[in-house]
Amino acid sequence: MKIELTLKPRKNPFIPVEAEAITPVTFLEKEAEEIKIWGGNREKNISEIFEVKTSGKADSEKDVEIEINGNCFFVKRVGEYMKDGKITVNGNIGMHCGNFMSGGVIEISGNSDSWLGREMKGGEIICRRNTGHYCGSGYRGEKTGILGGKITVEGNAGDFIGEFMAGGEIICKGSAGSMPGAEMLKGGLTIYGNTDTPCANMRGGTCYILGEAKDILPTFKKTESVFNPDFKKEFIVYEGDYANRSHKGKIFVAKQDRKTK
Repeated sequence: MKIELTLKPRKNPFIPVEAEAITPVTFLEKEAEEIKIWGGNREKNISEIFEVKTSGKADSEKDVEIEINGNCFFVKRVGEYMKDGKITVNGNIGMHCGNFMSGGVIEISGNSDSWLGREMKGGEIICRRNTGHYCGSGYRGEKTGILGGKITVEGNAGDFIGEFMAGGEIICKGSAGSMPGAEMLKGGLTIYGNTDTPCANMRGGTCYILGEAKDILPTFKKTESVFNPDFKKEFIVYEGDYANRSHKGKIFVAKQDRKTK
């Protein structure tokens, strides 16, 4: 089954749309006229905000593909709790895309706003351009961010990518803002570009930085230099964060690019 959703022109396009109902399972179990989303503080039928076209049939979530067209930068929570199937966004997408997802694939051709893949447990998110702050992180007050699955950002990321990361993999092919991997517990974070103050209060997991790493905290210990055949680069290894009793994390900073203390 293929679902095509095209954003209609809106009188006030900056009013957020809460669209947690846009998941494969919703369209498997309901007809379009039964699906409700919120435009600001008003609950509306999905057809009031999107043009909806449906073709084909599906026996399971895996057989459902949703294609979203238009600039949806103010459309939030798409793919929340998604378990299978695929969502393709042809353009930008708003905050909290892929919240808590445990399976399936979300592919975004444009930019995503903050909290991409917040606390996701499985599946894969691919963002072809840039993402905002807190990608793969836990929400404020939560103790774990991404637990499983994979997020790939082909552009740059904002601050706090992978905060409270507790599993899975995050790859940022551009640069990341401040404090990537803060409070990191498990999993793998790779940043191909530059960043600063990585992995504060890290307790486990690994963080590779192939660009410049500014301001590595003095509570990390420089231990050795290793060659990684996958990246074909020499890395300086920092262990820590010794500000925490459990300091089993490792930061690998590409030797030829680093400017550290």
